[in-house]
Amino acid sequence: MKNQTHANGAILDVDEKPKLGEGIALSLQHMFAMFGSTVLVPILIGINPSIALMASGVGTLTHMLLTHFKIPAYLGSSFAFVATMQALMKADGYPAVAQGAIASGLVYVIVAFIISKFGSDWVNKVLPPIVVGPIVIVIGLSLASTAASDAMMNNNKYDLTYFAVAIFTLIMTLIFQMYFKGFPSLISIMLGLICGYLLSCVLGIVDFSTVEKAKWFSLPAFQVPFVTYKFKWYPEAILTMAPIAFVTMTEHMGHIMVLDSMTQRNFFKDPGLHRTMLGDGMSTIIAGFIGGPPTTSYGENIGVLAMTKVYSVWVLAGAAGFAIVFSFIGKISALIESIPMPVIGGISFLLFGTIASNGLMILVDNKIDFGEKRNMLIASVILVIGIGGAYLQIGSFQLTSVALSTILGMLMNWILPEKAASEK
Repeated sequence: MKNQTHANGAILDVDEKPKLGEGIALSLQHMFAMFGSTVLVPILIGINPSIALMASGVGTLTHMLLTHFKIPAYLGSSFAFVATMQALMKADGYPAVAQGAIASGLVYVIVAFIISKFGSDWVNKVLPPIVVGPIVIVIGLSLASTAASDAMMNNNKYDLTYFAVAIFTLIMTLIFQMYFKGFPSLISIMLGLICGYLLSCVLGIVDFSTVEKAKWFSLPAFQVPFVTYKFKWYPEAILTMAPIAFVTMTEHMGHIMVLDSMTQRNFFKDPGLHRTMLGDGMSTIIAGFIGGPPTTSYGENIGVLAMTKVYSVWVLAGAAGFAIVFSFIGKISALIESIPMPVIGGISFLLFGTIASNGLMILVDNKIDFGEKRNMLIASVILVIGIGGAYLQIGSFQLTSVALSTILGMLMNWILPEKAASEK
């Protein structure tokens, strides 16, 4: 592995390829990072997890193709649609969910077309550092309660054994990160996860029953519209799920901001916000057509990028490839699925915190003056609403805390004067 010679501190920059052996390990590390959330969404909805794994891999590669392999992003199952999809599954089954997913993807495509015609210069005006920094902090810390719950709770009850496993996983990851040189430091997340898994085996909290039952090779249970089921329109599904795309768009832009900061690039301009939106939309459309849930860019994998300083898009492409292959290998998928939640929680303490720290870095690098009342007010509102979990609910439509805090931050930046009356 190369030394850090890049201006952005990267060990491998976006367009650089790792050696084969190192690349495999780094790609597996990314797959482990996204696996828990990607398969949890279909489990909550009642969809086959192998389909979601396939959708995430194909969707990520589609996104990369449409963005000319310039953005190191991984797309996995989106949690924003879970409540709506659960209701649709109970009422009408997967055909309704599929149409809703395809419709939400088409919203992305339409927005991408509009941006391609009118440009994205407005992004820097509506999302300056005083708005972007707190939003990135919110993206990381809004997931903090999920990490803590994974680390502590066993069937909604506090479990000291679980918490011990989570802390052990975290400590081992920190040891590999700080006290080892070279490649072990780069795959510290995967090594920490393996250590946590082994301890979980010793403590007897790993359930191997699904591994025993799983077949070595099995085709994912595709649910293809117009083929698997008789076609019927589900307008309520389309009208319910399509608007949620605007929520995930704000999260999408937030993740692009984080990647911009980390890699010292401007992905809004090159390859362009219209291409990133198109890639995200096409990924979700593909997921809908093969039977998976809508997809979105993953903060977990951005956390891995921040930790390792390996920004190579080829590493993430490898993770997508592994996801596709593993969707056909039942035993391996089941083995990864058997990773206990406290192990995931211990890793998440670090990954989500790293994302939040990048938000702080944006504020520091841009020398944001919190002595100015305007800056203090904007940051305060974004942080409390975003981290506090406040959301806007109108019927079945929900604006998440991340999206709500983003919108309010942009509005405050637009409305508030440069100086308060008391400062003039």
